[in-house]
Amino acid sequence: MNILLVCAAGMSTSLLVSKMKEAADSKGVNVTIQAVSADQAQKHLDEIDVLLLGPQVRYKLPQFKKEGEKRGIPVDVINPADYGRINGQGVLEFALRLIGEGANPR
Repeated sequence: MNILLVCAAGMSTSLLVSKMKEAADSKGVNVTIQAVSADQAQKHLDEIDVLLLGPQVRYKLPQFKKEGEKRGIPVDVINPADYGRINGQGVLEFALRLIGEGANPR
């Protein structure tokens, strides 16, 4: 399963990626998580199962929702509190719920 986090420059989400990977390892969930900038996200859309936007780029939600609908990929914004607290477990669970509700995991 592949999770893509998107923020303004792909840097602020990198710590969150680490925390999400720790949470996935502790749960035994096999997942690949990466963070990229909003400008680079388009290149990854055919490789992912879910796309989560950082709160600072939530204005891009309509654009990425449209792209996600074309591919059957759920797209949503990370809860600002989870993002601010770097709550890797909470964001991982959110991503897993979205995948369960949406597309076909790869």
